[in-house]
Amino acid sequence: MAVKTDTEVIIGGKVFTLSGYESEEYLQRVASYLNNKLAEYNRLDGFTRQPPARQNILMQLNIADDYFKARKQLAVLEEELQAKEKELYDLKHELVASQMKLENAEKSLKSVRKELEDSSRKIVRLETELADKKERTDRNERNKKE
Repeated sequence: MAVKTDTEVIIGGKVFTLSGYESEEYLQRVASYLNNKLAEYNRLDGFTRQPPARQNILMQLNIADDYFKARKQLAVLEEELQAKEKELYDLKHELVASQMKLENAEKSLKSVRKELEDSSRKIVRLETELADKKERTDRNERNKKE
């Protein structure tokens, strides 16, 4: 089980002790985010003229807005990731299919090369037989003439 972390942070100039199962660095980042939001809105005249209760509500609304925008962005990124994963799957499938076609083409090429070699040997054999027959025929004709 995770260890509970207690850490002191400063938010809006006041010291708070935050407790949680997250790291101290994370809790400090949360406090820093809140301080940045406070500084951002304290620079706006309209915000600083509001009563503290309204300022708190406006801060909460803005933080909620950031949260929902981040969730929407996460959903978009997850959809993009799923699309990329599907595209990757399709490409891998296409690659496997292409590799299978290549293997079949290589087998066919090997078979055609073997047929060519066999045919070349047969041609050489037939040419040799033809030359031998021609030579015998020529000898027979010469012997008949003598």
